[in-house]
Amino acid sequence: MVKTVVITGGTGGLGRSLAKRLLAHDDIRLAVGYLLPEEATAFEDAISFDEERVILQRVDANDPEAVSSFLEKAASDLGPIAGLAALVGGWAGGRDVEDTDDIRFERMIDLNLKSSFVTVRAAIPYLRQAEFGRIVLIGSRAGIENPPGQAAFNMAKAGVMALGRSIAAEMEGTEVTATVLVPNVIDTPATREALPYAEYVDWPTPDEISAVIEFLLSKEAGILNGAMIPAYGKS
Repeated sequence: MVKTVVITGGTGGLGRSLAKRLLAHDDIRLAVGYLLPEEATAFEDAISFDEERVILQRVDANDPEAVSSFLEKAASDLGPIAGLAALVGGWAGGRDVEDTDDIRFERMIDLNLKSSFVTVRAAIPYLRQAEFGRIVLIGSRAGIENPPGQAAFNMAKAGVMALGRSIAAEMEGTEVTATVLVPNVIDTPATREALPYAEYVDWPTPDEISAVIEFLLSKEAGILNGAMIPAYGKS
């Protein structure tokens, strides 16, 4: 059975790695959302794909109408949606609570939590219709341990994990499951730029993380509904 997997934020380092893995399966088609044109170009340069198997579309994951339109096109053009990997997110730290302005706070909530909520809300009806459905969200170790100086990010990622558990409970008894992958940091160019003096030698790579997501999107991963999956590497 050919099935469609939607990847939002799919043109970053993690998204490109996941797309490569999924396209190695002949029965999978991809709907890949992006926001930055340069990332879409990098995706096209890095991945050779058949346009009949992949939709690459600019989507603001915080815009409910844009997300709904994207999912409708994915289902119409590619077939039943059986998987969602919501990868949109980002980090901005360096501010204690008293020094966190509204713009930074809202940016972290929108980028990490709202984008996940809007996407999942729109995707659930499609996933219900498929033979099985898998939702994978991206949390963070910071949402559990709450390090200082990045409260807005910590709160947003804690919210993503609560969202994942809520979906899992609501989907109990169906073939739709939700899991949350919980990395510490991922060794991407963006992370190295944000943390230029960090020891990144032990950070998990996008390929290592995407291998876990690949499994979580599979039919065999159904037993993990509601699981928080730590992916810290040695970091």
